[in-house]
Amino acid sequence: MNDTFLKACRGERTDYTPVWFMRQAGRYLPEYQAVRGKVSFLELCKSPELCTEVTLQPIDIFGFDAAILFSDILIPMEAMGLALEFHEGRGPVFPDPVRDREAVDRLRVPEPEESMPFVLETIRLLRRELSVPLIGFSGAPFTLATYLIEGGSSKVFLETKKMMFRAPELYHALLEKITACTSAYLQAQARAGAQALQLFDSWAGVLAPQDFQRFALPYVRSIISDLRAMTDVPIIYFANNGSTLLPHTTTAGADVLGLDWRINIGDAIRQVGDHAVQGNLDPIALFLPRQELEKRIRRLLEDAKGARGHIFNLGHGIVPQTPPEQARIAVDAVHRFSGR
Repeated sequence: MNDTFLKACRGERTDYTPVWFMRQAGRYLPEYQAVRGKVSFLELCKSPELCTEVTLQPIDIFGFDAAILFSDILIPMEAMGLALEFHEGRGPVFPDPVRDREAVDRLRVPEPEESMPFVLETIRLLRRELSVPLIGFSGAPFTLATYLIEGGSSKVFLETKKMMFRAPELYHALLEKITACTSAYLQAQARAGAQALQLFDSWAGVLAPQDFQRFALPYVRSIISDLRAMTDVPIIYFANNGSTLLPHTTTAGADVLGLDWRINIGDAIRQVGDHAVQGNLDPIALFLPRQELEKRIRRLLEDAKGARGHIFNLGHGIVPQTPPEQARIAVDAVHRFSGR
């Protein structure tokens, strides 16, 4: 087992900087498209054999130092009793948004083993196949809540913020249920064999720091506290567009803080204290010519040398239009420049 990623998460010395990419299994890969062409996205997420296949693809092709479970952050929200649809060009849709007390009361907190056994079976299958650590994951409660309240993706999060500001008791009741579901889900992933866990707070950056501290952070802390009581696997918290939130995210309890590209990684390291960091190449930098991409990666690695531990990653998910060869160049450059 190549445990370089896990060592970096724990702040231990490594021979080189480990690398993986958010959304490394996905639409930019022809091999993924061949699988996806046979089934719908939700059917793929619910097939352990196919999820195992697409999770393994980037490990076999590029030599990443960690695998991340192929799934979607909204799978647990469907298990809470909501209809979930995926539309090409529009993304996830909840036809019946959660905006009143009756809708919140109808939500159930599911048992992961009963409602999402396909995710746990995928983890067990992957652990038999992988020679690198497996990362399990979930969305963070605030991010998940935005999809339920808005009914899908949003640019301004009007309905979410209206509920936060005008009906805070309703908002907190919803977040408490989502948090209970997410906590149980991640604990089940750890029991099934996930060797690290990441919380994706994709929309945390739309919040003012004081609102993040009140409406998002307590629920992240609760989940991490629950996990600490039952497992010692490393925990990564990624607050996208969260440079202004670092004074708060450092208090979440995670081992590793994921960083987007909107801050110099050296500047972030000086703020996060005794945390390992993950990041933070702009995903679109993968479109740079080879020499310029390698130069940027070398500079990022230099800037990260002061970190307690560093996992090289993109500042968000790899975009579908990325030429696969560019991913190969990046992975090889990280390994070469950091000492492998």
